[in-house]
Amino acid sequence: MIGLIVQLVLSGLLIWVFERKNLSVLGFRPTVQRITHFLFFFFLSCFFCTLGFGLKMYFSHQVPTINPILNPQLVWDGVWWNLRSVMFEELIFRGVVLYILIKRVGKNKAILISAVAFGIYHWFSFGVIGNPVQMVYVFVITGLMGLLLAYGYAQTLSLYLPIGLHFGWNLTQIFIFSQGPIGNGLFIVPSDFRTDSYLVWATVTFLPILLLFLFAYFCIGLIVSKK
Repeated sequence: MIGLIVQLVLSGLLIWVFERKNLSVLGFRPTVQRITHFLFFFFLSCFFCTLGFGLKMYFSHQVPTINPILNPQLVWDGVWWNLRSVMFEELIFRGVVLYILIKRVGKNKAILISAVAFGIYHWFSFGVIGNPVQMVYVFVITGLMGLLLAYGYAQTLSLYLPIGLHFGWNLTQIFIFSQGPIGNGLFIVPSDFRTDSYLVWATVTFLPILLLFLFAYFCIGLIVSKK
């Protein structure tokens, strides 16, 4: 929590120094529209991430099991950890820095810079530096998500939409299906997915994120067209 407060303070200083504005540029003030955006894109992201795990289980004939030690404290810890980590990343990559970039270099270049930085950041957070294959894989997946998240902020000038997308995906992957750094969450799912088919591997790996990208991009476009 202290880290998020420090980020907000630094963000406030940055936006004042470069643009003479305040943190209202992050679109934090809750409105019915912003909360609706958060909820819609949260569940959209949950759906497509769940689709990915469903495909893995279908092709590998694996069945998830409910965590036998699941309890309210574990649920709270899992939800809070994911929300905190999402907020941390959003304030860095879709916060005032992206706003400043949009004003200085234009929306398209700013979105691209944010997405590239997001992909590179995950080389370090995923610990894949030195493994070229993993680096390309991580950059493509997280860079594509970063592109979508930056586009969502740039089109709405609010963090509600990208936080909803980001939180939905991370919560589903890390807590609901226990594929992350915090141990077992809601379901215990074997992580050793294996297949001899490149088509199956590509489908399971890339189809969910590509579908999310396309559907979310289309929905964001509808939102913007109704303004």
